[in-house]
Amino acid sequence: MRFAYSMETVRAAEQALMARLPEGALMQRAAAGLAAACAGLLGQVYGARVVLLVGAGDNGGDALYAGARLARRGAGVFAVLLAPDRAHAGGLAALRAAGGRVVPEVPPRVDLVLDGITGIGGRGGLREAAVPLVRAAEASGAVVVAVDLPSGVEADTGQVLGESVRADATVTFGTYKPGLLIDPAAERAGALRLVDIGLELPAGPDLEALQHADVAALLPVPAAESDKYRRGVVGVVAGSARYPGAAVLAVAGALRGGAGAVRYVGPGGDEVIARFPEALVHTGPPSKAGRVQAWVVGPGLGDRSSEVADVLASDVPALVDADGLRLLDETVLRGRTAPTLLTPHAGEAAALLGVSREEVEGARLASVRALARKYGVTVLLKGSTTLVAGAEGPVRVNPTGTPWLATAGSGDVLSGLAGSLLAAGLAARDAGSVAAYLHGLAARRAATGAPIAAHEVAEELPGAWRDVTNP
Repeated sequence: MRFAYSMETVRAAEQALMARLPEGALMQRAAAGLAAACAGLLGQVYGARVVLLVGAGDNGGDALYAGARLARRGAGVFAVLLAPDRAHAGGLAALRAAGGRVVPEVPPRVDLVLDGITGIGGRGGLREAAVPLVRAAEASGAVVVAVDLPSGVEADTGQVLGESVRADATVTFGTYKPGLLIDPAAERAGALRLVDIGLELPAGPDLEALQHADVAALLPVPAAESDKYRRGVVGVVAGSARYPGAAVLAVAGALRGGAGAVRYVGPGGDEVIARFPEALVHTGPPSKAGRVQAWVVGPGLGDRSSEVADVLASDVPALVDADGLRLLDETVLRGRTAPTLLTPHAGEAAALLGVSREEVEGARLASVRALARKYGVTVLLKGSTTLVAGAEGPVRVNPTGTPWLATAGSGDVLSGLAGSLLAAGLAARDAGSVAAYLHGLAARRAATGAPIAAHEVAEELPGAWRDVTNP
């Protein structure tokens, strides 16, 4: 599991550690890890040309001390000071003693650039004077490495409120910060490397990201005495005359999600049976279709609000997606005692919150938390960074996926998959997180650098499942 902590928590942990260490020891730990990461990226340090973009304060100090270490190994190190009167004095002295030089602008030939302009306390994007220096560094063709966090992004939220550095890699200290894992900031962070500096952090992070072992531990595994009903039956209410494919895709995801059987309800029974003869079909309403352990309602549903209400009146977990979100009755939703998982994309989330889509996309973490609080449910916010938030506990961020997953019908597959995991007994937060993880892995397997269709994602789910359980 990857954990991310807020700036306030990190600062408190740093202060507590510094009180027990000799003065400057914590910065030296960070600088040593930073220099080692840069050396690895350079391959050969001797003769390399390194530029430091140095702001005021400790972030600039980290860059200066790391630059001094690289200079002692034979690199040509040049520091551009954005606030010369406030540059870290000790770091600057160390750089000069090691043979580094202060220069007014980015030299013409550069192999690596260290972004030490602002740290996790930076707010509101790059200052105007820093922008041309950053763009010159990025245009040089050098590897751009951010110190702790790309300058200009918000550490706690992942927002980008102005110009920012676009790093090829970020070396962060002590713990991940939420902005490194959430778009749009995460897209600017590049590859991540965590340097352990000895911070003692509390048990409750602000954000967490599952990894293979975490997902494998949550996946349902049938026992010797299991039958299809003991493994769970998921009901899928989806599709319409206009969108019959939504029914097929949602059932495809559900069949590969760990439940023992899939019960389809709706007008697309012929299409579903033609593709998946193992599915159980019923024309409806859902409450008359037979026993299920969880419902999925909404993909391609059209205006059949009565079916959404019928599902939400049940006493089993329910996943609501797509048209189902538009047809929600907030009063009914709040009255449910069984777990509920909403799976909106940014536009649907904006409608549910009464804000603009741009506001949701620019503040994904705040938006998913607000939705979970407003409706008292678990929310999976789809997008370039998929987030899962419940009423309690840290938000989960999904680390898998590919831009090729932005294709029609992929959300229907995800809904069926998550609903099947609900029926198999996973809690709503776990079902959403595991489904997003497997869905993203399956998309990577299907794409391999080329466009994909949603049905191909469903077909790759067994392979993704095996990748997780047999890494």
